[in-house]
Amino acid sequence: MTRICIIDGHPDPAPRHLIHALCDAYAEGAGEEEHEVTRIDVARLAFPLMQTAEEFASPPPEPILAEREKIAAADHLFIAFPLWLGGMPAKLRAFFEQAARAEFFLATGDSEHQWPMKMMKGKSARTVITMGMPGLVYRFAMDAGALRALERGVLGISGFSPLHHTILGGAGEVDAARFERWCTDMRILGREAA
Repeated sequence: MTRICIIDGHPDPAPRHLIHALCDAYAEGAGEEEHEVTRIDVARLAFPLMQTAEEFASPPPEPILAEREKIAAADHLFIAFPLWLGGMPAKLRAFFEQAARAEFFLATGDSEHQWPMKMMKGKSARTVITMGMPGLVYRFAMDAGALRALERGVLGISGFSPLHHTILGGAGEVDAARFERWCTDMRILGREAA
């Protein structure tokens, strides 16, 4: 059994969004294999934007403090979000900034010359990004910027490994067959805790 934390990064809580359905399918697959699943629905959280270095050094406010305990308890993180303006939605970015406060992802070393301690070592992660453009265009013409920033920034430097991702292009015009194929893929990933 793997402990999985699903982070649904779509900022709109309306149930009609593809990201919500993909997270539901992943959770369903994980449940079939009796993996322990917790979920963070970023759209349902109310929290302020972080503005100062002093804030970053102090613990985050609720509900972030309680929600990030789901990340701490997990063996595997599943993050899903739609690509907006070439990046992750601002609310998801703000969630990660708040969650990172008070050395949650990285802890300072004993000296200023020591690299920060990776607080998420031993955890793996998968990112799923949906977008209207073709996935190959995002991957090669746009250099997969949001994905690279997340994998190299938050996840990579804090110790998550291995890191996997799924890019789902053409999400603006998904027919029923493709939708079901993507949900089936997410169920498989959930069963495998991958």
